[in-house]
Amino acid sequence: MSEISGDSGGGGHKKGGKVRAKKSSTRIDMTPMVDLAFLLLTFFILTTTLNKPQTMEITLPEDPKPNDPKPPMVNEKHVLTLVMGEKDRIYWYIGITDPEVKVTNYSNDGLRKLLLQEKQDIPKLIVLIKALDESRYKNMVDMMDEINITSIQRFALVDVASEDKEFIRDVQKSLQ
Repeated sequence: MSEISGDSGGGGHKKGGKVRAKKSSTRIDMTPMVDLAFLLLTFFILTTTLNKPQTMEITLPEDPKPNDPKPPMVNEKHVLTLVMGEKDRIYWYIGITDPEVKVTNYSNDGLRKLLLQEKQDIPKLIVLIKALDESRYKNMVDMMDEINITSIQRFALVDVASEDKEFIRDVQKSLQ
């Protein structure tokens, strides 16, 4: 492990000099410490569980057949549109023609409360989710989590229309 070797060096042999203690050099063998470090490293690597990716299953509708007539009509009062914007804001409105755009956020008192309230008020609720270029990926994950938590079955991911951008621009002006 370690050893002490006695050198012939040391002091006190000259005439009239101080008598000094003999110095010994020490040598420590680091092999057992390295072995222990590798054993610990191996133990922790083998006993660690790595993060497993978390996924949410989404069932997509079938592609429309070319022979099908136009899609079924939906009452616009049953449609809730959520537009994800910058700074973790959500612009939302109900209906399609001349909507009143409001703003909320991703907190429990924001999006979750909104979804639960509208689900209670509108039994046949359909949620349209739209993402502006300024929104973040985290916002989409949070949105899908809230949809799942509130058990909303009818929702769709839709591209942002130019009308939506105009509605939001008007709201942004009023917020500033």
